[in-house]
Amino acid sequence: MDTTKRPVIALIGAGMVAKTHVAACVDAAQKVRLKGISSRSNARADALAKDASSQLGHDVITYGSVDAIASDPEIDFVIIATPPNVRLELIEPLAQAGKHILLEKPIGRTAGESRDIVDACKSAGVKLGIVFQHRARSASQIAAEMIKSGELGPLGLVEMNVPWWREQAYYDEPGRGTYERDGGGVLISQAIHTIDLALSLTGPVMSVQAMAKTTRFHHMESEDFVVAGLEFTNGAVGSLVASTASYPGGAESITLHFQNATLHLESGQLKVNPRDGEKSVHGDEASTGGGADPMAFTHDWHQTIIENFARVVTGAAAPFASGEDAMAAHNLIEAITRSSKNGKIEYLNS
Repeated sequence: MDTTKRPVIALIGAGMVAKTHVAACVDAAQKVRLKGISSRSNARADALAKDASSQLGHDVITYGSVDAIASDPEIDFVIIATPPNVRLELIEPLAQAGKHILLEKPIGRTAGESRDIVDACKSAGVKLGIVFQHRARSASQIAAEMIKSGELGPLGLVEMNVPWWREQAYYDEPGRGTYERDGGGVLISQAIHTIDLALSLTGPVMSVQAMAKTTRFHHMESEDFVVAGLEFTNGAVGSLVASTASYPGGAESITLHFQNATLHLESGQLKVNPRDGEKSVHGDEASTGGGADPMAFTHDWHQTIIENFARVVTGAAAPFASGEDAMAAHNLIEAITRSSKNGKIEYLNS
């Protein structure tokens, strides 16, 4: 593909996060062109397309089917923002048609389903990027650079905390929090962002012992509370505590204790506390959607992901998180779930 060409994209899905993607595409209009939107709800797709058209100054069409997108020669990549249970049936025809895929997390409902999606894209020769927008924060990128430099010394302790809150009305939406539609609860729908970012900084987990439960605050099929003890392949130990029952909800955080300094990531900021030296703060503080409004966060990070993927499909960049990268979070989530069910330590393949 011509690296000077502005990629043309389609969006599949018209739910909550779809508005975030439209806002990101509007601000990224110099880098990408949103051509059309598709959804199982024609009314919602039409409304979203109308809104996008007014903001972009050109007609954004409504596609009547996935096949219509797959057969459109103008489309370079497709953003998929649907519930996880329909991902594979959407991706297979698009990938076979040569359309690159930018996929909202999670990849699929299970690690096995996620692997099938990754392999389907690989077999078709198309790029697959996962929307783990926390990686796109400037604070996350600075932390990654500091760790890569080796200046912090070995990692000893990892703390992941996701103290979020969701009203019961959130789980009253048909299918939400079920294994059939979403693949689970707080782990795969909320904490997966923190898990992915942490693993990108720490490296893989070797073993986990966990408990996952549903509190009395929610009526739902899957878990709204998880606590897990982790042992990493690099010798560090750590913990994960994640919940959507922590009223009124707060920002998720990752704290990494190295030999020479502690890094603390929270609300889009990185705080560096050296053992010997001055403290420093990097990045701008921002809301992350941890409270009752799940969409209370900026679309800037999605814009960065979309602009990056526009370069990915031209061969000019690597995605922030590829399908293979994202499998690490899926494999850990599955190990946590198994450990909770059998009450034993679960080991992961590194």
